[in-house]
Order: sequence, then structure tokens, then C-alpha cells
Amino acid sequence: MSVVQSILPLAPGERADYWHDLVSGTFVPLDVRLHEPVPSAGTITSRWLGPLQISVVEAGPQTVDRSTRRIAQGGGEYVTVTLQHRGCARLTQDGRQALVRPGSFTCSDAGRPYLREQPEAFRFTAFRVPKQALGVSDGDLRAATGTLFSGTSGTSALVAGFLHRLAEQAAGLDPYTAHQLALTTTDLLAVLVRERRGRLDPQAPEHVRGMLARVREYVLRHLGDPALCPERIAADHHVSVRYLHKLFRAEGTTVGRWILRERLERCRRELARPAPAAPTVAAVAQRWGFVSPSHFSRAFRAAYGMAPRDWQAAAGLRQAGATGGGAAGQDLA
Repeated sequence: MSVVQSILPLAPGERADYWHDLVSGTFVPLDVRLHEPVPSAGTITSRWLGPLQISVVEAGPQTVDRSTRRIAQGGGEYVTVTLQHRGCARLTQDGRQALVRPGSFTCSDAGRPYLREQPEAFRFTAFRVPKQALGVSDGDLRAATGTLFSGTSGTSALVAGFLHRLAEQAAGLDPYTAHQLALTTTDLLAVLVRERRGRLDPQAPEHVRGMLARVREYVLRHLGDPALCPERIAADHHVSVRYLHKLFRAEGTTVGRWILRERLERCRRELARPAPAAPTVAAVAQRWGFVSPSHFSRAFRAAYGMAPRDWQAAAGLRQAGATGGGAAGQDLA
């Protein structure tokens, strides 16, 4: 379900303080300065897909400041990707500035100071995800903050389109589909961050990098299909199998290895789900395209150093220990 919060019902004199608390409660502790004598009726609509929080924000001119003082209050474990729909903005972080126009997006790391200035009425969708879910290094992330991602070309256009559609359709997703799409989102964002760092060969022509991004998105959407193979991937993208292998060879891997790694990572995450929703090892393996339980067990042990059942049991013990002191209520941040 969505959570809709607005300052519209409040008297104008009460709106500024309430909006400050609302913004900080939805994302991370922030200082908010409004630039109107009479604050506009700001609204935030939030929804959760697994670990991914999607929030649509609509309000009048303002500036939000993530200072070291606010960082000390918590929330530093999150990254926020903000897709601009209306109004321009300026994001400053890590010594860089990005001027954001409708259709483009930015990435901000709540673990370090940043400033986001909205000089006019605006509307954007923010996707907040735990850094741990992205699986990128701090160096990779620092290369992406305070920079602009275009929504019109290359990998960033593909990601922007995916994020836009995801936000539009989130309300109609069942829990399982929502969780899987959240995983796909974090994977696509990780690809984008690594590309900005230069991990995806920035010297390659843009159409080559765009093709690799499209192939990866396609693979992530079809990981559960045991018939997924290089021949099918190449045919569906109208390229030769040789060219497909060349794309992945430039990244230091092969098509088959990359598919296996992504399947295993999803199995690992799913086997770590809390006990009431914990699936069987066989069901997880089948769901992510493994036709042979023995092959899955061997591949999992080779990748993570233990059998799938042992990993699931260890995850259950960790969860039991973490909840032993009582579960904290979920906030809007």
C-alpha cells in the first residue's frame, strides 16, 4: 500500500516545521529551507518494494541540506536516486555539481554531506536503496554522486525508463513480483554506478555500452528461464553470438559465467529470507533457472563456500539473533 502525506490541511504558519519533519522522516535526517513566504502544499507518496523505497515528492521551492550534524543522526547506509519530472534542481556532493532537468536523474549518498537546491516548484520520484543491496564499492559510489545521468541516451536512458515504469506500476504488483523487481532495480543501478566509475570501458562507443546494458537488463528479466542461453540472447538482440561473447569478454567474464553469478546471487538472497517465508532449496533453485539440484548445490558451494541448506540455516540463526531484542518499527525513511 501507498502512504500519502501532505501539508495541505495545515494552516500556512504550521507548514514549514511539519514539512521539515516529513521530509526527514521519509528519507534521512535533513535540514529543509523553504523559499516561499507562504509554503506550498507539499505532498509525499511512498511505497516499498522489498528493500526499495519509492517516494514521489511534489512541493514548492526549497533547499535540503545533509550536513555532518544530520549524518550523525543516522541514515548514512542509504543511497537515493532521484528522477526529476518537473522543475530544475542543483545537486552538490563530493565537490561536484549537477544541474538536473526533467527526464534526468542523480545519485546521492546519505553517508556524506550533500545539498539539493530546488529553486522552483518541482516534482520528482526518489528511489532509496540500502548501499549493501547495491553491492558496489565506496569508490564506485563516489564516482557517481554529484553527477548527472541523462534520461535520453545510453545506459542511463534505459535505467530511467525502467525506473519510471516501475514507479507507475508499483501499486499493482504482488509481493513476490515486487521483491524480484526490487532486486532487478538494484542490479541495474549497480551497473550504472560501475559504468560511471569506468568499469564498463568508457572508451567503448556509446552504442556498444548501450547494447551491453540492454543485454544485461534482458538477462536479469529472464534469469528464471532455464532455456536462457547465448544463442537466444543474441537472436533477441539481433547480434551474432560471437559479438555477444565479445561484449562480455571486454568486461573480463563470459555470458555463461555472468548468468550463473546473477542466478546464484538471487538464490543466496532468497534463501536468507525470514523463516515464515523461507522457501525450500529445491524451489529456489528451480525458480532461478537451475534444472539440476545437484548442479545448483555444487555451484553454490563453489561460490559461497557452503551448501545451500547450510547457508539457509545460518541465515535463520542470524535473523533469530537480530530479533532477539525486539523488532524496531519501520519508519518512513
